[in-house]
Amino acid sequence: MGARARGAGGPTVHVTRAGKAGLPRLHAITDDGIARRPDLDDVARALAAGGGERLALHARGRTLTGLEHYQLAIRLSVYPSTRLFVNDRLDVALAVGAAGVQLGAAGLDPQDARRLDTRWWIGKSVHDLGEATAARASGADYLLVGPVYRTATHPDREPLGLARLAPIIGLGLPVIAIGGVTPPRVGAVRRAGAYGVAAIRALWDAADPAGAAREMLEEWQS
Repeated sequence: MGARARGAGGPTVHVTRAGKAGLPRLHAITDDGIARRPDLDDVARALAAGGGERLALHARGRTLTGLEHYQLAIRLSVYPSTRLFVNDRLDVALAVGAAGVQLGAAGLDPQDARRLDTRWWIGKSVHDLGEATAARASGADYLLVGPVYRTATHPDREPLGLARLAPIIGLGLPVIAIGGVTPPRVGAVRRAGAYGVAAIRALWDAADPAGAAREMLEEWQS
């Protein structure tokens, strides 16, 4: 299965899979607005400079056409130091040779997605322990869990908090925490046992994207 690592205070989890590079610690996810921003390439380049091989750039956009999603993925795939993940659109992921895919809570089961490409890291978005348990049973490689904190992206969704994050981490899959995770909060999330973190605004809207990526990754350098 590959190497194993333990998050601070958390369970031992698999962080590599046969034929795959290690799962990135930091995930920079786009949304519809970011995908259409004129500075997309400049910010992506800065994030890649700050995050390197520990950064995954996620091509995501719920209202994008298939062509727009493909073009977004191509634009995010040109940074050789990073990994490209594609959210939801498995056809796009196949077309661009993505390293991983992120499936929505109501989306395809990981075991079905794996039939398309056994080399993918396959993540499942979950919001509670029940969804996380089901995702693990269906073959997810990792879990994208949130919102951990209250976030402007989903202002009406009650945050999990670190206490409710703990039993999900206890399932033993790598947990990528999302939702209100800013650089000052990364330390607490890591100490709770999360494998990594994901962000939209904290990275794409940062005044210094490269610096924000480096700061969020510093917790895993100690």
